[in-house]
Amino acid sequence: MTGLVFAAIAGVAMSLQGVFNTRLGARIGCWQTNLIVQGSAFLITLVVVLFVRDGNLKNLKDVNKLYFLGGALGVIIIFTVMKGIEFLGATYAISTILVAQLTAAALIDAIGLFDTVQVKFGITKVFGVIVMVIGIIIFKWKG
Repeated sequence: MTGLVFAAIAGVAMSLQGVFNTRLGARIGCWQTNLIVQGSAFLITLVVVLFVRDGNLKNLKDVNKLYFLGGALGVIIIFTVMKGIEFLGATYAISTILVAQLTAAALIDAIGLFDTVQVKFGITKVFGVIVMVIGIIIFKWKG
């Protein structure tokens, strides 16, 4: 249950962030918005790390260096979400993002990439993704 609550909060926060960033970007520019978003996230995280001592930065040497690209992916995510919402509107863009995100996550699980536990990706999961895509098409249908 706790995981569902966190996931729901993340979904709401991501949707709000996408819209907020798009509106800010319309006023000051996309890359300037990205700078503010990443910069404020860095400062807030730095403050949290100073008070919450639940990790150990000394373990960085043991981490697969590929995983350090998460920050770079954050830049790509912010830019592409903003442009998606700008061109498609919030609902259509975020729906498409969710299907792409679910498909990518399913492939990561199915193959067992990046040290994840391999999860079977059967026909029911493929059908679920197809239903979601059809839902987006129906939602966007001009009738």
